[in-house]
Amino acid sequence: MKKRQERRDASPKRPAGNSSKPNFKNAGKPFKPRLKKAPVDDGTIRLNKYIANAGICSRREADEFIKTGLAQVNGKVVTEMGYKVQPGDVVKFDGKTISAEKNVYILLNKPKGFITTTRDEKDRKTVMDLIANATTARVFPVGRLDRATTGLLLFTNDGYLTKKLTHPSHSVRKIYHVKLNKKATHADLEEIKKGVRLIPEGIAVVDNVSFIEGKPKDEVGIEIHIGWNRVVRRIFEKLGFEIESLDRVSFGGLTKKNLKRGDWRKLDEKEVSFLKML
Repeated sequence: MKKRQERRDASPKRPAGNSSKPNFKNAGKPFKPRLKKAPVDDGTIRLNKYIANAGICSRREADEFIKTGLAQVNGKVVTEMGYKVQPGDVVKFDGKTISAEKNVYILLNKPKGFITTTRDEKDRKTVMDLIANATTARVFPVGRLDRATTGLLLFTNDGYLTKKLTHPSHSVRKIYHVKLNKKATHADLEEIKKGVRLIPEGIAVVDNVSFIEGKPKDEVGIEIHIGWNRVVRRIFEKLGFEIESLDRVSFGGLTKKNLKRGDWRKLDEKEVSFLKML
């Protein structure tokens, strides 16, 4: 027993307090975090991200499509996960050439005096001048508004959505506020509802037409989905009216709320999803 007691007494004594407290070296010196170097941008992009940026599907869905052989790079089928597309590569998905440029959607409240075109030989003001600072992507107007018509105009580089919104089979609704040179009658509106024959297209069918509540009878609201050239103006001209002002107040469910004349804004994800479901 004595020997055991001596061994215990001979062992070094630990300081009182929390014996588990770590003993930091260099205590008191400032902490310097080790920062990882930013990855070098060599211009490459993963194939699944390339397909997702083209607006076809999500990255996860793109991986599944790649596995099934739907993606080609420079004419060769690629099924390798993590494959990187080089600058200048030609990428096809399901046989169609695609671009990785991220889709952009811009809504403009167009003022008078601007023509709906991307370029004008006569050097007149175009709608592209109004959204010059909105994006660096190459976007195009969806449909047209003539020079004197004001209101909503959508721009995008999403070719698939553009075709959908402009094709008659999808019946995308547009609502216009029409200011006439004289008062209309209920009989005039009934005649428009029945359909007005225009040459050379045929009968212009409208979805709805009515007087605007609280406004005089020379102001009319008209809802239409056909996209014939100057169709609203021609309908009223056929009935002997002249249009003093024409304003598109709604396009595919989008409205001018909080968007002043001449201003633009980008659509949010919910609005884009809604358009794609039309």
